[in-house]
Amino acid sequence: MFYAVNKLVLLALYLFVLASFVTALPVAPEVLYWARIAAAVLLVAHAAEVLVFFGKVKLYRGPVGVSVLLTLLFGFLHWKPLADAAARGR
Repeated sequence: MFYAVNKLVLLALYLFVLASFVTALPVAPEVLYWARIAAAVLLVAHAAEVLVFFGKVKLYRGPVGVSVLLTLLFGFLHWKPLADAAARGR
């Protein structure tokens, strides 16, 4: 449940930021500025996670490219449950 709720929060942030580039949103410019900064920082941090935790990212049962994309979007919210399941399976 923790992972699902936080993934939804991240998706909402990303959609909010993407929408802000397409149309004028009824929020203060400062809110848009900080939301864009937060999204950019998260994407950079998640890109670093792909590099550092690639062994865990590869545990995904689907294509590695999809797992990399999911890690870029969600970070440890994607790969941590995979690593936990693999550790329990040992």
